[in-house]
Amino acid sequence: MAKKLILALIILIFIAFGALLMINNDTVDVYIDGENVSVETRSMSNVDIDRMNHEICNYTTSVMDDTTTNATGLHDGIEKICNRYGLNNPTVNIDSSLGPNQIPVSIHVDGTSMLPTLKDGQTVLLNKTHDVHVGDIVVANSSEYGGIIKRVDQINGSDVHLISDNKEVSYEFINGGLYEIKGVTTWVDISDISGVVIDY
Repeated sequence: MAKKLILALIILIFIAFGALLMINNDTVDVYIDGENVSVETRSMSNVDIDRMNHEICNYTTSVMDDTTTNATGLHDGIEKICNRYGLNNPTVNIDSSLGPNQIPVSIHVDGTSMLPTLKDGQTVLLNKTHDVHVGDIVVANSSEYGGIIKRVDQINGSDVHLISDNKEVSYEFINGGLYEIKGVTTWVDISDISGVVIDY
């Protein structure tokens, strides 16, 4: 009888210890819909959760605009913010309208170079990734043209050739000179690509 009682007591201690571990598990859930970021933190630690969540929202928004950071970098950055606030080894979950560990970004098309596929002022949804293929429409930061949205024409190692869908050529007089107006073609490095347009 005493052995059964001791065994039951040991089992209860293990259950209580497991429940305590579950209660003390700090969890940070981040959700991104392409334009908005929401953060929910569950923690028994004595930290300023509102301030930390605000910082995580700002950081996530900056990552959405940064061509070099992916979902892994976002996860690591959020974990560092949590550590600074005193949460050690938190569980960080990144979810989005595209699914787990994806970073969707809403982009507004500016110009007519992607007609007839994309119209001026149209909003498209971008998946932040460097996994691009010939035929994809991507958003990139070109040293020559700035922020552009173009179609991938060729990939040569880390060099990506981008072209406009609009093949129309026009001529305009500007300050007394005749100029040919046509779509952009340019090479960019894969690291300059923000992501692939997945919905338009």
